[in-house]
Amino acid sequence: MENINIFSFFAGAGFLDLGFETTNHYNIVYVNEFFKPFNEIYKYAREIMGIKPPVYGYNVGDINDLLNDNNLSTLKELVNKSKQNNITGMIGGPPCPDFSIAGHNKGEEGENGRLSKSYNELICKTHPDFFLFENVKGLYRTAKHREFFERMKQSFIDNGYYLTEQLTNSIEFGVPQDRDRIILIGFSKELVCKLKLPFEGNQILNFPWEKFKVHSRNIMNDLPWPTTEPYVEDDKKAMPQGIIKELTVQYWWDKNDVENHPNGKMYFKPKQGLIKFKSFDEGDCKRKSGKRLHRWRYSPTAAYGNNEVHIHPFKPRRISVAESLAIQSLPKEFVIPPTMTLSNAFKTIGNGVPFLLAQGVAKSIYEFLNK
Repeated sequence: MENINIFSFFAGAGFLDLGFETTNHYNIVYVNEFFKPFNEIYKYAREIMGIKPPVYGYNVGDINDLLNDNNLSTLKELVNKSKQNNITGMIGGPPCPDFSIAGHNKGEEGENGRLSKSYNELICKTHPDFFLFENVKGLYRTAKHREFFERMKQSFIDNGYYLTEQLTNSIEFGVPQDRDRIILIGFSKELVCKLKLPFEGNQILNFPWEKFKVHSRNIMNDLPWPTTEPYVEDDKKAMPQGIIKELTVQYWWDKNDVENHPNGKMYFKPKQGLIKFKSFDEGDCKRKSGKRLHRWRYSPTAAYGNNEVHIHPFKPRRISVAESLAIQSLPKEFVIPPTMTLSNAFKTIGNGVPFLLAQGVAKSIYEFLNK
């Protein structure tokens, strides 16, 4: 099968895109991102990694502008041009605070919530061969948001897509992080008929959701992960028995050599509150702000907005940009520009789809289409 072309929306720094690119089965041909600094990170990281820029370029602007007649016509021409020679998909995870219990929780009427409707509309009007929609579990599990999710799914069905969905956790794909996300994937009826893909009613059958997972989410409860221990600055602590080393913060920090990473010295330096930073036990993640990670455990969800602060296990400081990238399972070659503000760096990291989860889902899509 020829490589699959991808139009990426809400791309951020491109973690989701990188997961697709590194399977060697996809070409990112178009990138949309509203916030210019995130697009700068996207370009900078890929230049360092030797990844070619998208052939149809970058669109730094509001997705709603793409729904205007002239812009929509241009985008449809690009999608149709891409579909002539390659299977073509759209991927994206619209900003999610309005569906998050920990965020604004305003739902579809919130400023960010409306972007999900815009993405839905853009897909239906440009009609790619398939699409991927990623969002927080609140959209899937909270009753008032679930109603919107079901209406959005029906819109996709009415516009000629067969659907499959799953609530995934990043830890299932080897990411050292407890992060639930709903993934919705749709395949056009034309593609389903052309490739004779299995379906029943409006649902895709036999999609290989489990094939590229490496763990069960139950390991978070079934294994004897360490809980809390007194904080001791710069102490050494042996890894306990019975856990999975590859899912620990310390393993990934060692793997990515975070101390010597170009972003290793990028972290907020407290002007006040140093005594408070020293007062939290290692592994104490109960509070929203001021979660001290445990080196021999996976991280809670990497969310660094809304005043959420993650503290280094054995140093009196917040974690660094390099340490955050490792928790998102990025390869150590991924680098954020050293001139980027810390706020923008941490915001785009927290917004991003964990790299290994993205890669696993990308492999599943290719496996399904390649049958």
